[in-house]
Amino acid sequence: MTEYVDEIRRLKKEKNAVILAHYYQDAEIQDVADFVGDSLDLSRRAASVDADVIVFCGVRFMAEVAKIVNPTRTVLLPDMDAGCSLEEECPAEAFKAWRAEHPDHISLTYINCSAEVKGLSDIIVTSSNAEAIINQLPEDQPILFAPDRHLGAYLNKKTGRDMVLWPGACIVHEEFSEERLLQLKAEHPDARVAAHPECPNAIIELADHAGSTRSILDFVARDGTSTFIIATEPHIIHQMELNHPEKTFIAAPGVKDARAADSCPCTHCPYMALNTMEKLRNTLRDMTPRIEMSETSRLDALKPIERMLEMSPKPKATSQAAE
Repeated sequence: MTEYVDEIRRLKKEKNAVILAHYYQDAEIQDVADFVGDSLDLSRRAASVDADVIVFCGVRFMAEVAKIVNPTRTVLLPDMDAGCSLEEECPAEAFKAWRAEHPDHISLTYINCSAEVKGLSDIIVTSSNAEAIINQLPEDQPILFAPDRHLGAYLNKKTGRDMVLWPGACIVHEEFSEERLLQLKAEHPDARVAAHPECPNAIIELADHAGSTRSILDFVARDGTSTFIIATEPHIIHQMELNHPEKTFIAAPGVKDARAADSCPCTHCPYMALNTMEKLRNTLRDMTPRIEMSETSRLDALKPIERMLEMSPKPKATSQAAE
């Protein structure tokens, strides 16, 4: 990978580009990025970038957000097929019809959706800020929540609301095996379990901590335990190992992992995996593929994103950057 690292750094300087990467990207991409974060971190960072080019190493909806909040920059995505199962399960026409069935409801929509669905929403939320935003709404305000039913159910439980939930789910977080997690806990009785709220409730009930990727990173940093079982996309463990080499991190296995004779990476996001170091080099070299959208679509999607940023708790500390 060394030849790609050197060329990426050269091209980045030549093109006046910045590389933003999600925690679910391969370790090599995280290491070459200028900033690594979760969806909320990356939305804030994308809005403030003053480089000419933003290369977004994540999935398509994340790169779209970068273009929505910073339209004068060229936004590149190493592989335009890097989508999201949640986005695919919530097509705009079906979402529009669902909203029409609930005219008195406000729509809180998880950021894991298309720009078109964002434009049909009232407020965008992430797993980092959703609870705080919900708690700012009047208690008698009916709410629609899409597209992740597990995150929505978790938020209903946390806030005491009764949001109407879209029936979508993340193909990665649905994969975690309750049976295998119980076995791991028995094998590592002193380990603490951290889970993303996109997981089904059975997994969250077994966790010592549930929260966004940023929240999980903060939890393992402050907790005095030496061993952690991590129930989210396992590439996040790279950041944990970089910052806490004295601790042990175990990726929670999926249902297919538990059944297979040899362990398969069933809880790895197949969409995130489409971005590679070679494709990152190529996209900087060729300045393609680019995120494009009409100005009307961009402005429609910008409104609920701006509401999210206005209603989000201010960050207590600067999120970690990759050097």
